[in-house]
Amino acid sequence: MRLGFELVMMPLLAFVIGLLMVLLLRRIGARLQRRVGPPFLQPLYDVVKLYAKRTQVSHGLIHEIGIVMAVGGYVATETLLPVPGMNGLADKGGVITLAYMMMVPSLGLALGVGQCANPNGSIGIARALTAMLAYDIPFMLVIFGAAWVYGTTDLSEIIALQQHGAWGVERMPLLALAGLMTLPALMGKQPFEIYVAPAEIATGPMVEMGGKFLGGLFVMQAFQLYTLGVLYATLFLGGGENWPLFLVKIFAVVSIPMTIAWLYPRYRTEDMLSAMWRWPLLTALLGIAMVMI
Repeated sequence: MRLGFELVMMPLLAFVIGLLMVLLLRRIGARLQRRVGPPFLQPLYDVVKLYAKRTQVSHGLIHEIGIVMAVGGYVATETLLPVPGMNGLADKGGVITLAYMMMVPSLGLALGVGQCANPNGSIGIARALTAMLAYDIPFMLVIFGAAWVYGTTDLSEIIALQQHGAWGVERMPLLALAGLMTLPALMGKQPFEIYVAPAEIATGPMVEMGGKFLGGLFVMQAFQLYTLGVLYATLFLGGGENWPLFLVKIFAVVSIPMTIAWLYPRYRTEDMLSAMWRWPLLTALLGIAMVMI
């Protein structure tokens, strides 16, 4: 009974907190650009508006399955992330399973857009998969290094080890730095939003999405921000002893790289590969060498 309750509550909390993170990012961008910014409930208004639209063009079954995979991949991911008071399936999956589950939404998005036959969507998906190749290598190195230091892939055990000792950011600062440098690319935000690029490819994968389909991608973004914030806090910031402290950690994790990212223009595809395979990758390798020595 308790497990069933947790499996329902964990994605629900992720959705609500993720919408607040979307609001935070918009407010940060507005403040840096000297704008007012959206009202508090604007992300919720956007979700309701998109799902309430009557014009919802479907390009076929694969198109719809792709959106289900994009959202469902993150819903399943939330059950593997331990949070204060709830572990869900964390003790049965581990960080390696979690890393693979985080790839499902991108593949689902590629599958759904592939049936649209829109060249802008195809270009956007090609860029998105190239970006995934760029950031996944340093990201997996960071996960490998953290698992090596802790001696386990169980996220619940990793949190317990940190709460009874030093946080991961103290034990492996270079790996923590590499993870922080990779976060903007994982989020697909400036300056790594090459697969959206409204001025070049008319929002890329979203060009053929409307109504509930675009709403699904908006919900996916909320889950994505929450997932990355929680994962980083779990690996390097001691997880969550209680909800107030936990929320401070995950909001800080998301806001710090995004505050920096808003100050830079969008990279080209080759620039993103160069950026990810240079500094985050080199930092992650040096971090692994340090913890092994």
